[in-house]
Formats: sequence, structure tokens, C-alpha cells
Amino acid sequence: MSGSRPIAIFYEHPHWFEPLFAELARREVPHVRLDAARHAFDPSGGEEDFSLLFNRMSPSAWKRGRGEAIFSTRDYLAHLESRSVPVFNGSRAFAFETSKALQVSLLERLGLPVPATRVANHPSLLLRAARDLHFPILVKPNVGGSGAGIERFDGYLELVSAIDAGRVSPSLDGTLLLQEYHAPRGCSIVRVETLEGRYLYGIRIHLGEGAGFDLCPADVCKTVDGEDLVSAACPAGAAKAGLTVETFEPSAEVIAQAERIARAAALDVGGIEYLESTRDGRLYFYDINALSNFVADPVRVVGFDPTERLVDALVARAGLEESDELAAAAGGGRP
Repeated sequence: MSGSRPIAIFYEHPHWFEPLFAELARREVPHVRLDAARHAFDPSGGEEDFSLLFNRMSPSAWKRGRGEAIFSTRDYLAHLESRSVPVFNGSRAFAFETSKALQVSLLERLGLPVPATRVANHPSLLLRAARDLHFPILVKPNVGGSGAGIERFDGYLELVSAIDAGRVSPSLDGTLLLQEYHAPRGCSIVRVETLEGRYLYGIRIHLGEGAGFDLCPADVCKTVDGEDLVSAACPAGAAKAGLTVETFEPSAEVIAQAERIARAAALDVGGIEYLESTRDGRLYFYDINALSNFVADPVRVVGFDPTERLVDALVARAGLEESDELAAAAGGGRP
């Protein structure tokens, strides 16, 4: 691919995408790294000097003091698309990634089960909304990422006390969700990964006792058998206590539903999470993730490396051609 225009990787987190960069380098795919947290562009400029932009901007960047990059990313993606520059996980996907309210609205429109939810732009409005819901409930920031900022309230007076004391966490965009909480059956949730609107793999994550909502599959660094998993996102000492993961094949119906969600949300790559409720026994979808951090040590957990499939998709979308030797090597370890 010598002389080809590179693929641009637009990202903010310093560790999450090391497997992606390693696979691109191994296959000699020309690429450049763009720091989404320190980025500027000229709206009057000509076409960007890359064949494709892969958007890896994280909605949890506000946790790392980079919240402003979320809003500038929206403008940059729209700018590129207005000039017909190909974007993988473009502005539509990013809109869903950065708005839990839009995610709930999409699930409702698709007729898929989602916990009862109310949306408000000020904490004072939550009390009125709570009267229509059944406790326990969750208060979620509209712009989240890896479960950041989610708080659980078991009763109305507990919510009143938190609001009166100013303890309800603000959202980056001022929008909050009030959502009925469904404890997951078996204390576990399922994440379905998709690529180009099609099922890639499924994993079941077992939550440890007292586990919170700050959850990222790449951070789960133990199997259900207690084996340690290797992950660039999970350095020594940073493993999530009590969380374990295993491969899981959802039913054909659930896979079809997840693929519908991925296509409707314009996810080129992404994960959809669901749980089975101990409250009423039903299945509920509750999160759509355009920033898909694949499971740690994927070959051991799911039997293949999804990053290889992802790079296949990027190369094809960018219109690049690999040598026969590299293409053969890339496909050698797949089922």
C-alpha cells in the first residue's frame, strides 16, 4: 500500500487503541494518528489528506478533563461529511454515542424493550418525573461513557435529599435521564459486538458484589475461571475487582435485534448491551456504544481477534489494497 493516502485514526484515550495501531502497523496499512483532544481544522480548507477517518473519540473524555473535545468532534465530523470525506462511525453514530436520550428514543422507535425513562434538563424536574416511575431508579448523565456519573436511588425521599443537597451529578450538556433500575438476573449483563451492522461476537460480563456502573469490557481482566487476561486498557493493578467475562452466544432473535439497532444507529463498529431483569423477567436493551473497546485478550475469550476483522473493514472502506502476503497473514487466524 505504499503511496496510498493513509487512514486517519481520530482518538483521545492514550491506551485503548494500542491493539488497533499494532495491527495496522503489522499489516503495513498507512495511517496517521490525530489527537482529538488537541485538534484544529480549517472549515474553508480543501479535502483532508487521508482516505478515511476512523472516529474513536470517547464520550467519557470529560472524566479526563477533555469534555470540550466531544463538542468539537461533532463539528469536525459534520465538516468532513459535508465534503464527502469517508468517516467510519460518523456523525450519526457519534450523536447516539453522546446522547443516552437519543438511544432510548431509538429503542422505543424500533419497538424494542428499554427501561422506562424520563429526560429533563434540570435536576429540579426529576422529582416530578419520578412519580411516574417505580423505584429503584437511576439518574444518568446524557453524555456518559463506561457508566460514568450514574447514580442509584432506592426511594423517593433519597432522591429528594440528594437533589436538595446538590448531590445529583451534572451532565456535560445539562441533560439528565431518570430511568427505572432493573437488577440483572445472575448479576451479569451481555454485550453484543457488531461490525458493519452484523454480529461479531457476544460476551457475558459477571458483576462482582457491590460493583458500580463504571464498566468497560476492555477493563475486565479475568475469565470466569479466574485466569488473568492481557489488555492494553488494563495495566497492572488496574483490573476491576470482581468482574469476570466469558464468551456468550445470544439467541438468534437477540442477535437480529442487536443488528437492527446497530444499523439504525449507523454504527460501523459498536456494542449493544442488554440484561435480563430480576424485577419482571424481561430482557431490556439499555446501552448503545459507538466506541467499541473489544474484550481484553479476545483470542482467549472469543476465539479470534476482532481487531483483524475491523482492520479488514477499514482497509476496504478506504479503498486500499494489501499485498497478497499480508492479506493471507491477516486471515490466517480466523475461524
